[in-house]
Amino acid sequence: MAGKQAVMYGGGNIGRGFIGQLLYQSGYEVGFVDVNRTLLAQLGAAGQYPVRILHGETYEEIVVRNVHGIDGSNAAEVAHAIAQADICATAVGVNALKFTAKPFRDGIVERFTKGNKKPLNIIICENLIGADSYLRGLIADLMSEEERAFLDQVGFVEASIGRMVPVQTPDMQDGDPLRVCVEAYDWLPVDKAAFVGEIPNIRNLVPCAPFSFYIKRKLFIHNMGHAAMAYLGQLAGCTFIWEAAERPEIVLCVQRAMLEAARALSKRYGVALEELLRHIDDLLFRFANRQLGDTIARVGGDIRRKLSPGDRLAGAFRMCEEQGVDNGYIALAIAASLSFTREGEEKLSPQVILWDVLKLDAAGESYERIVALHTWLTSGCSLMDIAAKLLAACAGGVV
Repeated sequence: MAGKQAVMYGGGNIGRGFIGQLLYQSGYEVGFVDVNRTLLAQLGAAGQYPVRILHGETYEEIVVRNVHGIDGSNAAEVAHAIAQADICATAVGVNALKFTAKPFRDGIVERFTKGNKKPLNIIICENLIGADSYLRGLIADLMSEEERAFLDQVGFVEASIGRMVPVQTPDMQDGDPLRVCVEAYDWLPVDKAAFVGEIPNIRNLVPCAPFSFYIKRKLFIHNMGHAAMAYLGQLAGCTFIWEAAERPEIVLCVQRAMLEAARALSKRYGVALEELLRHIDDLLFRFANRQLGDTIARVGGDIRRKLSPGDRLAGAFRMCEEQGVDNGYIALAIAASLSFTREGEEKLSPQVILWDVLKLDAAGESYERIVALHTWLTSGCSLMDIAAKLLAACAGGVV
């Protein structure tokens, strides 16, 4: 192998449309591990792929070169690539992360038993708080006591993925199935303290400490606001996120929900609220990008995960409670989620979501508040009227 080698576990939208691009622009040859044989064949034949960066009504295109596919079903091939890599990353989705453990275990053992003594850092690009300890634990469970000592030379580095990459339609592919259309945002905050050895020189990599703030900012402001836009948007009859982002009453409620989370984060971490307000303004502008074509169904889907107790909505709701910050607009977004449907996904009743997913006490104040908001949303009460009630409550009234 010549030059710097990167192993990108996952050749999907984030893998190719974000991390692969940054690695290529930083001088790495990138091997994409995937089980999609069509994708592997296309990468092998082309050795490159285009990333189209959407700017309002215009775009620019970058060709990512020096890439190849690695067959994810060939355990020995994957392990050998990991053993030789200068850097690794994952973007496979939370539910699939467990399937990377065995190849990583085998690659780490091969690496440190066959002469490669350089530390290995794995940048984990998943929407999961604690993804570093989760992946490390999965790998450690497959190792002997002696082999676990190798993990001292492995950095499990959480990343906060801010770039929005929608599901790619045939129109977006524009004649090339490898083309990925993305928004312009391309900064990659990572956990500075998690690296072992030298931090790699990767374009727009932003080592941050303490990283828990940045990962929660992503989940409780960005992901929460995006989901709130989807749930309120579907109730208003929207199909695309940009449609919801053009409805003033929805923007008002989503912005207020994001502000609630921002206030709680500011109190929890001592970060200036003004910095978080600028971040919210930037996100709302980006949500309105028509060219992304991001759908309500994609952003709102996977209800069981997105409404689980530590995830974007319930996690932000509880953080506000812990910090003594009002969370009425986050409660409104949760109430809207009770009516959400997506083709091909099991429709959960409001009771199942409240009891089994959110784990709320039916006798508790939060349960009653969300049920009341859901009743308003589904009984013809306008969103502007509900927002006015919430504003009054914040000023000292009662919802």
